[in-house]
Parts: sequence; structure tokens; C-alpha cells
Amino acid sequence: MTEPVHVDLRALADEHAAKAAASPHGRSAHLVLHDGVLRQTIIALTAGSSLDEHNAPAAASLQVLRGRVSLTIAGRRQELTSDRLYPIPQERHGLLANEDTVVLLTTVTV
Repeated sequence: MTEPVHVDLRALADEHAAKAAASPHGRSAHLVLHDGVLRQTIIALTAGSSLDEHNAPAAASLQVLRGRVSLTIAGRRQELTSDRLYPIPQERHGLLANEDTVVLLTTVTV
């Protein structure tokens, strides 16, 4: 039996927060887990950086590891705070970092 891989999210958050701070676009992302239809990606955004509006996958959630972001859906904004897990609705949406932020995005694609 294969030993499971353990991921240090705190270390990844630190690494990608630093990469986002050094990036002219203010963001950094890394695919942490890819297992069939399941994907988990760590995304770091500097304050004021955003992910433009895009289509939602079949299922998704966002865990804010540090910071605060606004999830924008159809002109509405929902503030997401650290240490919480949020479902992402199946609508076009975007993400705006209200402060330096690191999130873990979990998606299921079909």
C-alpha cells in the first residue's frame, strides 16, 4: 500500500504569499492535489488583486487560510474570512483580495 502524501498547507501558504508579493500580477497558484476529478489548488493574492469572473466547475469550495476576500457573483459581493470553508455556487464568479490572502480551492470537474 502506498503511503499517503502529507501537504504542509502553512508552508505552501507562506511560499505562495511570497511569490504573489513578488509577482507583478499579485498572485501565485499551485496545484496541490490532482486525483481523478478532484483538484485542490492553493492561491495567494495580494491586497487588491483579483481573479476575473469565470465559470464555476461542477462543484467547488473555497477555504480561506489567511486574509479576507470577496466572492463576486452577479454584481453581489460576499466577504469570506479566514478559517472558514465556503461553497462556491454554480454561477459565474470572481474573487477580489481585500487584504493579502491565501485560499485553498477544491474543485470537482466532470
